[in-house]
Amino acid sequence: MFKVFRNAWKIMDLRKKILYTLFIVLIFRVGAVIPVPFLKLDVIQASMEAMTSSGSLLGYMNILSGGAFANATVFAMGVSPYINSSIIMQLLTVAIPALERISKEGEEGRKKIAQITRYVTVGLGLIQGTAFYFFLRNNWVESAGSYAAKFAKGTGWSFPSVFAAVTIILAFTAGSALMMWLGEQVNERGIGNGISILLFAGIISRGPQIATTLWQYFDAGIKAAQQGGGPDTKYLWMIPAIIIIFLAIVMFIVLMTEGERRIPVQYAKRVVGRKMYGGQSTHIPIKVNMSGVLPIIFASSLLAVPGTIKMFIWGQETKEHFWYKVLSVFDTDKLVYPFIYFILIIAFAYFYVTIQYNAVEMANNLQKNNGTIPGIRPGQNTAQFISKIINKITLIGALFLSVIAVGPIIFGSIAKMPGLSLGGTSILIVVGVAIETTRQIESQMLMRHYKGFLE
Repeated sequence: MFKVFRNAWKIMDLRKKILYTLFIVLIFRVGAVIPVPFLKLDVIQASMEAMTSSGSLLGYMNILSGGAFANATVFAMGVSPYINSSIIMQLLTVAIPALERISKEGEEGRKKIAQITRYVTVGLGLIQGTAFYFFLRNNWVESAGSYAAKFAKGTGWSFPSVFAAVTIILAFTAGSALMMWLGEQVNERGIGNGISILLFAGIISRGPQIATTLWQYFDAGIKAAQQGGGPDTKYLWMIPAIIIIFLAIVMFIVLMTEGERRIPVQYAKRVVGRKMYGGQSTHIPIKVNMSGVLPIIFASSLLAVPGTIKMFIWGQETKEHFWYKVLSVFDTDKLVYPFIYFILIIAFAYFYVTIQYNAVEMANNLQKNNGTIPGIRPGQNTAQFISKIINKITLIGALFLSVIAVGPIIFGSIAKMPGLSLGGTSILIVVGVAIETTRQIESQMLMRHYKGFLE
């Protein structure tokens, strides 16, 4: 990968695109530390760090925003509104015939769908920004400035308090819209998928913090060993084990991401006028991980709902409440969480593949183009064969995603190291984006080095 980037740097066009992408990432990181007006961040940060480390939706959003959510900055919402709107549009395109017809209109149809997705993103950003403001207001009266504090205490809908509330909500919404725009700029003028690059940058930005935490645990183990032993000496072997597990996860993700099942296809020869077409052998590639990281996002979002509800009723007096105890069953340190998480990932993987891949349509397309799978009759038999292959591959991919997502959670509950998490989802996103970006750079390098017949 580093060799690819080094070779791309030598080409002026690619060098400009890489520099432009880095500039967009720099803007993103600057926006991730700009505070929202009327909020006292020193009061919020201490409590938010503890809350976002739990298995709630807050922790998930904090990961996607690169820590901006815990600091309540302009980019606190991150790219989650755009991701959610894209997922919603994908599902609605399948469910609503009118949207399905628009999506099949070629380039113009894709532009219309993209425009609708932008509007949905802004709407979701406004809803999430409003919810985040009321969450802050209900949990920390002192976290807001003087105007918002008066509003939080219930002194009435005075102009200063309403102005502070509107300003905070619009700041969060504008940050979501700006993140979407930055991602689109990377798509047009930079390298890689814009939203994926911003996700990648946000997750990577937490790397130094994780490295510092690892060193602190390892240093505690060294000091405990020098003092003659103690419970902290376990960190002397646990930290190297964590690093080895991390590298093993990366290698496993790369292996499964590159893996595919190839269905052989033979096209019959046909004569059109005086020319003969077809006769070649090819294949249909079926990726092992066809659904990407989406099943994990679906499952984690759904399982984060109980923890998020518990955050909204946070308080010492509620810990003995019946519903608080019920919601606590879904905490990440409980046995129920990884089990349900495992099942949901598999279910959502099958759901996503079902709505994205139609075996009957694939079989009909083959038949229209005089293509056949060797040993399989065209038509219904071909559709059944493709469907069987897809189901088997989907199961393997779903198990792969489940292991990646649930494994680090189980390891974390056994290790019991606060402040440290081997987020399997984060690693999957980082590795996937790195592979995708490297492939795009290689394809652009190939286009620029291709020698035509005139040379």
